[in-house]
Amino acid sequence: MTANQDWAALIGRILLAAIFIQTGFQKITDFAGTVAFTASAGLPLPEVAVALAIAIELGGGLLLLVGYRARLAALAIAVFCLVAAFVFHRYWSLPADKQLLDYVFFWKDLAIAGGMLVVFAFGPGRLSLDKA
Repeated sequence: MTANQDWAALIGRILLAAIFIQTGFQKITDFAGTVAFTASAGLPLPEVAVALAIAIELGGGLLLLVGYRARLAALAIAVFCLVAAFVFHRYWSLPADKQLLDYVFFWKDLAIAGGMLVVFAFGPGRLSLDKA
């Protein structure tokens, strides 16, 4: 890898991790509200689902940020994003005038999952604790 690639991988990991660290903390600070939202989507054991989401988002986000076990963290986050897209952002089941927000979130989740799969495939770069 070149120095430019090293820095691009580091900045990319920081940008990818930022949303998950932030939303993981948000779920902790509004645990009850997040559980209610999760239950409204029909998921069984919403408390367990939210606790798992926090572990993946916050834990995986922090691992990705520092580049430790980053491939595994990225894979877990990719799966999380795919589940979130298909469980929470089913825009196709909404009336046309209510689809836009879920349409955008669905495709953002898919795009982020794709970015995470790139990290899984190629590693976090040399400016990481994994130094891959």
